[in-house]
Amino acid sequence: MRIVAGKYRGRTLLEFEGDRIRPTLDKVRESLFNIIQSRISNSSFLDLYCGTGAVGIEALSRYASKVVFNDSSKDSVNLLKKNLAKIKADDDYEIFNQDAVQFLKNTEKKFDIIFIDPPYKSPNKFDALAFCKLVLNPDGLIIFEDENEWQGEIEGLAVVDKRKYGRAHLTFFKEIKE
Repeated sequence: MRIVAGKYRGRTLLEFEGDRIRPTLDKVRESLFNIIQSRISNSSFLDLYCGTGAVGIEALSRYASKVVFNDSSKDSVNLLKKNLAKIKADDDYEIFNQDAVQFLKNTEKKFDIIFIDPPYKSPNKFDALAFCKLVLNPDGLIIFEDENEWQGEIEGLAVVDKRKYGRAHLTFFKEIKE
C-alpha cells in the first residue's frame, strides 16, 4: 500500500497481516481522490473507520488542512500511529479510538469531507452514515464505501454520484438544502 500523490507520494504504509482488515485498495483511493481533488486542499477531512489510515493519510498528503482519524479498534489506531510516524506526518491531524456512532454523536467538530468505510459486515454502518450529516459542513461531501451498490435513502442526504471499482462501491452524498 502506497500514498498515490501529494507531499507523501510514493511512501509505503504498513498493513495488517491476514485478511481480517480490508483496506481501501490503491486504485480505489486513486480514483476517489481524482474525483474529489478540487475539494481536498484546505478541507477538514474525517476518516471515520480509518483502519490503516491510508485514506486519511492520502488526504493529508494532498493538503487537507486537518484530518481526523477514528476507529473503534485499538489495533487499527496503533497501526495508524505507526504509519503516521513512518511518513513523518505533520501535526495537522487528530486520532480518536471510539465507536463511529458515538464519535459522531459526541464530537463538536465539523467536516468538509467524510469518508466512511465500515467493515462490510458492520451492523451499525447505516446508522453511522445517517449520523454523518450532524458533523457535515454546508456543501460538504460524504463518501460511503460498501460491497453493495447503494439502494436506500438517508433522510436529509441526496446521492450525487455512484462509482464501482471491483468489489467496492462508492456512493457520494450531499446534504439536501431545504
